[in-house]
Amino acid sequence: MRKSFLSKFALFFLGLLIILCPSCEPKETKAPVPEKQPKLLETEQQEIKQPEVKQPEVKQPEVKQLEVKQPETKAPVAEGKPKEQPTVELAADALDVVAKISDYAITKEALEKRLMERLHPDEYEEYLDDGEPINAETALLELVAEKAMIMEGRKLNLLEDETISRSVRNFRERRLTNLLYQKYLEEHLRVSESEIEEKIKTKPNLDRARAKAEIERAKAKKLVNDYYQELYKSFHVRKLRENYPKAAEVHYRLLYRPKVARKMNFIRITQLTAEMTPEEQNLPLAVYDHGKVTLKYWLETLCEIVPPSRPRDLNSAKGVERLLDSAIRKRVFISEAELRGLDKDKDFLKQLREYEDSGVLAKAKREKRKGVKEPTSEEMKAYYNNNKEEFRIDRSLKTDQIWCANLKIAQEVKSELDNGENFESVRRKYSLEKEGKPIETYASSEARFFKDLWKGKVNELLGPMKGFYRKEFKWRIVKILEKNPGRAEEYSKGMENNVKYRITDKNQLALMKEYAKELLGKYPYEIYAEKIKDIDPLNIP
Repeated sequence: MRKSFLSKFALFFLGLLIILCPSCEPKETKAPVPEKQPKLLETEQQEIKQPEVKQPEVKQPEVKQLEVKQPETKAPVAEGKPKEQPTVELAADALDVVAKISDYAITKEALEKRLMERLHPDEYEEYLDDGEPINAETALLELVAEKAMIMEGRKLNLLEDETISRSVRNFRERRLTNLLYQKYLEEHLRVSESEIEEKIKTKPNLDRARAKAEIERAKAKKLVNDYYQELYKSFHVRKLRENYPKAAEVHYRLLYRPKVARKMNFIRITQLTAEMTPEEQNLPLAVYDHGKVTLKYWLETLCEIVPPSRPRDLNSAKGVERLLDSAIRKRVFISEAELRGLDKDKDFLKQLREYEDSGVLAKAKREKRKGVKEPTSEEMKAYYNNNKEEFRIDRSLKTDQIWCANLKIAQEVKSELDNGENFESVRRKYSLEKEGKPIETYASSEARFFKDLWKGKVNELLGPMKGFYRKEFKWRIVKILEKNPGRAEEYSKGMENNVKYRITDKNQLALMKEYAKELLGKYPYEIYAEKIKDIDPLNIP
């Protein structure tokens, strides 16, 4: 129990310690960047004169971030490329594997997860029925094809894309640091019963679990800070203060004299590659036994801070050094994790490769979709006139439903209702929800079930049939109370964006299917049909 608690506690709390260290981190100020351009270095350092150049207020397009689903934890970017990772076998228990391609193994659990994703409506997007059935075989082929896209993407060196490589470095550093914290605390963090008793005496409102948690939180922070001080000394960290003026100069130039004019006055991460020379990027601000902190890494650390909270004193030696302390702390902990061999940890390598794969897959799909041309005005108008039903507005049903725990109960409900029993009394007797009321039902909330519901007539009882009940599939009996066919409007200029989205979405889907078919012919794979033949998408727990 102790190990389990510490593991969860360390990953949640200690990931934040980098910004909590009072002695090593720059104090984040909430005030915005000043309008007036400050001098570069104050009198304690050599002043570097720069002419003030007022930038025109031209809207700068935002850099599109990597489309990957991970916890949005901010972390610095490592210097250079991450070390070459050994091939990681991603297989699971052989009994659970339903398909293989190269060294990728797809499990039954992964297949069932994909089926649930395909069946559930997306609350943020309009439901579009592509007319294809969703079953275990098609979903599994989709997963296998994605692995083939990843293999092809790696072959095409998509991992070298700057956005992907930076994101991977961030992920690697974040996970290594958290793993180091976890291991260290497991070895050193101890709380005695007497300490818990003493804490409860000072705070009688605490129970034992909360008292222990408070003590561990305080001890963990001190332990990690003390650990850093030990590493700082043993690594022989040395700051190169003679390079601070150059750091201030480059920061000033990127902030106030960017090559591309912009409206918002803060440094973008893309400037560090596009607007710095190799000599500037590699200028060391600190060195230690196992590495160094360069000017580029220092600026990358700055870019991890939300712009309104970035330090405003980076024109001074003190400001440069405060931010440098933060960068050094990160690099020292990462070096210690590598010296401990944590970068060879099997689970870590698996997580890292999965993260790389997600980035490569997203990039591969984006690049392939670029091959779809935007439809012309004539094509959009023709598509609309030939598919007016797709654009019917406000089509809906008013329904009343009885949700049942299983098929047998649903059959009993239907039988009693067919024999004239009162709908409300039957609901109170059998339903998972004893109280209910009619609801408006749309395609966006019912997804693929809406087509079957729409076939029903007013006052008709449908079922037993499956539906979404609190993100699960449950049996139900549905009574159709009203049908609203909505309305179809004549084509107008205001509809173009919606029509363009439909056409582009369908064309991209068709293109991706062809690409998947091509790759499945290129990379050998194996599907274990016997293991998926009994998987019912609507019967997944």
